[in-house]
Amino acid sequence: MNLKSHLIFTLYTVYGILLKGISGQYPLVQNVTVTEGGTANMTCRVEYNDNTSLQWSNPAQQTLFFGDKKALRDNRIELVRASWAELTISISDVTLSDEGMYTCSLFTMPVRTAKAYLTVLGVPQKPEIDGFTKPAVEGDHITLTCMTHGSKPAADLRWFRNEKEVKGAKEVNASGKTFTVRSSLQLHVDRNDDGVAYTCKVDHVALTQTPQQATEVLEVHYAPRVEIVHSPAVPQEGQYLKLECVSKGNPSPDPVMWTKDGSELPDLDRMIVEGRDLTFTSLNKTDNGTYRCEATNHLGTSSAEYILYVYDPNALGQHGTDHALIGGVVAVVVFVTLCLIIVLGRYLARHKGTYLTNEAKGADDAPDADTAIINAEGNHAHAEEKKEYFI
Repeated sequence: MNLKSHLIFTLYTVYGILLKGISGQYPLVQNVTVTEGGTANMTCRVEYNDNTSLQWSNPAQQTLFFGDKKALRDNRIELVRASWAELTISISDVTLSDEGMYTCSLFTMPVRTAKAYLTVLGVPQKPEIDGFTKPAVEGDHITLTCMTHGSKPAADLRWFRNEKEVKGAKEVNASGKTFTVRSSLQLHVDRNDDGVAYTCKVDHVALTQTPQQATEVLEVHYAPRVEIVHSPAVPQEGQYLKLECVSKGNPSPDPVMWTKDGSELPDLDRMIVEGRDLTFTSLNKTDNGTYRCEATNHLGTSSAEYILYVYDPNALGQHGTDHALIGGVVAVVVFVTLCLIIVLGRYLARHKGTYLTNEAKGADDAPDADTAIINAEGNHAHAEEKKEYFI
């Protein structure tokens, strides 16, 4: 390498070092996001520093730290690290008023600065649910309202019916730097809503673990509905029979009332009422009749009936097979009869059409219908004879 080339290389090297030193003396910062009540760490770095001091200032341009020297009396602000290459401070118990643009200054000639924005998230309060009337009555229209305060940015509210999400109507109102969020849910309640848990959940970026939520269980009063469940399917003399009155209502319609043929039960020794059940210890023919179960609460009355016919077990055993055989024979006879009717109908329809057609062919010269058919069935030769006769 000659002298000229060496000189050029040296100049470029020095120039590069100077450029690197100048660019490295610009402070480097990052924006910070912290939850209200948390701690924010503000860091300012330089890659190259010629023993020049660093300084942090708040949004009001008040100096917080100049190097390792604290300038503002605020016990929440502390020095974390101070060197020629870095100045890091912490702000604890952050409030919404701490939000804003912070400035890091490097006191060179001229002074170089960098700005970092501190964002403070407002934590939404635990939601509250209003609008529950206890108890509600089946058919009522009610409005459930869920509300939360203090979120920043505005929180999101979600409704759940047990575990299934349902959609509500959301409303957001600003209150200073924070927001009040309200969500309403319209319900037309029925008996299926009784005992259902309605939950309002708050979703927000400040809730890093589990969302805030509130839950209310809806109680619905409704009139009873009744049905009678029984066994066995074919009651027989001497058997045990249990009729169960299944009544659903809120409040629970207890006790239920059993009657036979519109009157009180006649034989309480064999007909035992326990709770909602009517039990026959040993059936006989005198038990035949219509049994009625009736349930009542303050919203209404409901009833169901069961017609009891007690069979003779001996008669069932002897005639069971005969009845099945007779039923099968009757079914076959009905089927054959229907087939014959269809075939006969088609035959008559076809014969009637032929008769009408032939009658029309000979009707011109015949004195009656029979003669018309005979004339129509004659060949064309006979027609020729008639023609020659007229000639």
